[in-house]
Amino acid sequence: MFAYTKLLSALYGDRRGVTALEYALIAGVLATVLVTAFTTLGTDLKTALTTMASSIPGA
Repeated sequence: MFAYTKLLSALYGDRRGVTALEYALIAGVLATVLVTAFTTLGTDLKTALTTMASSIPGA
């Protein structure tokens, strides 16, 4: 039982997993923001180019 308590206290003091989790959360949020921004930008750019192309006579 003492070995179990010793192992548990060693794991409690280890912060490497917490740091990895924080970096994973930051990367996930950043990826979500980038995908949303590029999707919106792509849609707006397509709309703008379609509007410009339709305003050119003979195109």
